[in-house]
This record gives sequence, structure tokens and C-alpha cells, in this order.
Amino acid sequence: MTRHLLVTGGAGFIGSNFVHHVLGTTDDTVTVLDKFTYAGHRASLAGLPEDRLTVVEGDITDAAVVDRLVGEADAVVHYAAESHNDNSLADPSPFLDTNLIGTYTLLEAARRHDTRFHHISTDEVYGDLALDDPARFTEHTPYNPSSPYSSTKAGSDLLVRAWVRSFGVRATISNCSNNYGPRQHVEKFIPRQITNLIDGIRPRLYGAGLNVRDWIHADDHSSAVLTILADGTIGETYLIGADGEKSNKDVVEQILTLMGHDAGDYDHVTDRAGHDLRYAIDSTKLRTELGWTPSYGSFDTGLAATIDWYRENEDWWRPQKAATEAKYAATGQ
Repeated sequence: MTRHLLVTGGAGFIGSNFVHHVLGTTDDTVTVLDKFTYAGHRASLAGLPEDRLTVVEGDITDAAVVDRLVGEADAVVHYAAESHNDNSLADPSPFLDTNLIGTYTLLEAARRHDTRFHHISTDEVYGDLALDDPARFTEHTPYNPSSPYSSTKAGSDLLVRAWVRSFGVRATISNCSNNYGPRQHVEKFIPRQITNLIDGIRPRLYGAGLNVRDWIHADDHSSAVLTILADGTIGETYLIGADGEKSNKDVVEQILTLMGHDAGDYDHVTDRAGHDLRYAIDSTKLRTELGWTPSYGSFDTGLAATIDWYRENEDWWRPQKAATEAKYAATGQ
């Protein structure tokens, strides 16, 4: 059965990849609601079938707009979020507005219209793990956020759970590991290194680069979300990961090697305040209960494809680059 999906934040990195995935693999139609801050780009939705895609510029804290669009949808997939840790340290207020008030506004609309709701969250709500700890995050790991960003995402998760229990909202939650792939803003770790190398600039690495992240390609995240939307149990949380644990140092060296440079051709800069040590996702529940598996068999394959995309789509990222590097330069990073 064809569905009409409302995708919040659908012009951002992970959201736009989801919209491409939905329109490329299903017969569903999509309405994107996006505020078009610096992280949202109309170019990220270019080339998609206009008869199946509607784009609305608006804020998820705007109750009137949200109510109308949620009332027209069969399901809401909620990607919209302020998501950059460094930005949350500089000014937490937009994170409170979007991640908490925005999620509340959407949940109230879903409650009024009895609309299926899926909430996209992050593994950062769990805090971090020791570098030598063999454990990974599961759906039962206690929350321990360490930044304004992760704190507000943790709060939004708890709102969803409360609205399921208190009001019967038909919602699920997914917490995903670090995404990479096409259409990611050049402020982020992997595209910044790639685009710096394209511009002949040596990559920069926070601290010793030993911090570990669990990487997943955005296409695999998208397929997991569709699986949860179709088959997930209401009220449940699913962790999405692709067994892609890599230190930041390993990732930079891999990018350098894939782009034809010496693996050691990078600089160290002062570490970020409150920099979490390690994230690692155990996605057993998603794989065993819902039968999901990632399509990218290795991080190497996905990273090579991502490098190719940035090389071939300079017109997409070039307008962001100078301002982003100026911002980093002002902080010595």
C-alpha cells in the first residue's frame, strides 16, 4: 500500500538521503518539512520526482504548520534536529528549541491525528565507552549524555516514550551510530577531510585521534528506518549500526590513502571539550527481530563511494566550504 510520509529535516544530510531512498525503492510519496538552516539544502533534493515530493519550508516548533502536515500524512519520520556538538557548546539555545520543543510539537500533532511516528535519535545519548571496554551500547544502556546536543536528543527520546505510554501515540525510536555518505555538510568530520584534500589542505585531527566512532553509511541507515517503520513494534527502541568501529586517526589515514596521499600527511589540533571517547552499537535486536542487514559490507567500500561523490559533486559542497573553514580557523581548528 502506498503511504504518504512526512519527513522532518528532509533537506538535511541524513533526512535527504532517506528521502532519496524512499522515492527510489518504494511507491510512497513524501512531504519534506525543513527550516532550511545552514544544514538544509534544496540542492540535496534535486532530481527527485516532483509528482511524489512536496517541500515545505517551515519550523517544527510552528504548531499550525505541523498540525496541518501531520494530519495529511500516514506516518511521520522525524529527522529534524540541531546536531553539531561544537555548535551546541557555543550556543545551546537552538538545540533546546528544535530538539525538545520541536519534538513535543510533532508528538502533540501525532497524538491528535493518531499518526504513526518514528523518531530518529543518536547513540550519543548513551555517553561514551572506555577505549578498552569490549561492551557496546544496547537498547538497555542507561542514558548518560555529555553535551547540550546529546542531552537534548536524550530529552526528545524520553518525550517520545512518555507520549507512547501516557497518550498511546504509535511511535518507535531508533538510535543510530555515526552516519557518513553523500550530501553531508562539510563541517562534519569525514566530508571536511575529503574536501580539504580536494583543496590541497592537510586534514586536521582532534587530539591524538584515538576517539572511536561506529560508522554506518546513510543508505544503510535509511533502509533500517524503513524496516522499523514497516515492522517495528510500537513503543520499542531499535539501535542501528553496521559494525563500523574506527578511530578518528584510522579514518583520516584511510581517507588519505584512498585519495592517493601518504597516510601520515595530517596535523593534530587541540582536542574538543568533552570529546566522547568511544561509541559502539549492538544492533542485534534490529537484525534478529526485524531481519535487517546493512548493504555496505565494509567501511572501506562505503568510504570510497563517499569520496567519489564529493569529487563528482563540488557544486553541491563548494558554497559551504569557505565559511566553514573560516569558522574553524577562528577557533584554531
